Amino acid sequence: MRKSLEPPTLEPLKRLDDPTVGLAALYEAVTHGRMKVLEQVQGGVTGLREENREVRRRQDRMISDLHGFREEVRELAELLPLLRDLAGRGGAPSPEGGSEEEAGIVAQGGEEGEGQPSASVDARHQAAPASAFQGDSVENVSGGERVESDPDGLKAKAESVYLDEGRADETGPSASVSGSGAAESSAARPEVEHGVLLLRAAGVASADIVAHRDTWEWLADLAAGHEHFRNPSAVEDIKDGRVQTSLSGRSLIAVLIKTWETRAAAPMNTGDWAMAAAVYRRVAAKLTALTGEGEVIRVVLDDGASG
Repeated sequence: MRKSLEPPTLEPLKRLDDPTVGLAALYEAVTHGRMKVLEQVQGGVTGLREENREVRRRQDRMISDLHGFREEVRELAELLPLLRDLAGRGGAPSPEGGSEEEAGIVAQGGEEGEGQPSASVDARHQAAPASAFQGDSVENVSGGERVESDPDGLKAKAESVYLDEGRADETGPSASVSGSGAAESSAARPEVEHGVLLLRAAGVASADIVAHRDTWEWLADLAAGHEHFRNPSAVEDIKDGRVQTSLSGRSLIAVLIKTWETRAAAPMNTGDWAMAAAVYRRVAAKLTALTGEGEVIRVVLDDGASG
């Protein structure tokens, strides 16, 4: 008997076209799995990036505290020769806080010159370095009072220039001309100009920032080390790799401070120096041109222009 030849079954091929178990279902399952993997990876990367920024913030705070400790130790070291000099004279402190030797000299001066201390006592007190009484973390030796760290009056000068500019904006060109000489002389130092920019930024509600994504990522990582910087709620892609976001005045202060410090500390002919100088100049130009009439600040960081 010859075996009957049955046609090959097409059932397996039909199952490939089945939308529930065929190739379409397999493709959908693979795509869904791929999306879940991407979400997990992106979530992990975002978490690691936030942890890295927090570690950098802590490192910056530790470095700042260390600088403060070193400054205090240096000031104490500068005071040490004076203390040794006073101890070497062997004079016991008088009730008024000086040594017996100083009290005797003052008494003798009182008999000869109406109670004025002698030149030797003045010279001894003036021998103490001025830096020993400067800085927010240094206390007054005699009374334990804290002394403000503005020996050159830079903060007062910056505030004066800022107030003069505000009065000029309110009263018109005449007041601007009358106070221009004092404002220009006060703002001659770069530190004063920097302080005026910080005061202007403090009065800003928000500023639109437009930059290439690489520039924005560099700036965000740099400013994240400052306590006043806050990550914007959204960073919008525009086109050609450019992004747009909005920063508050507080975050703008952090950007100015960090770019100012980086520009001063980074060696010349380095990327950090060039980027910090360019960003600082762009933000400063917009703040300087601000009229205070409710205009929206828009800073374009990398359009190739020199200003």
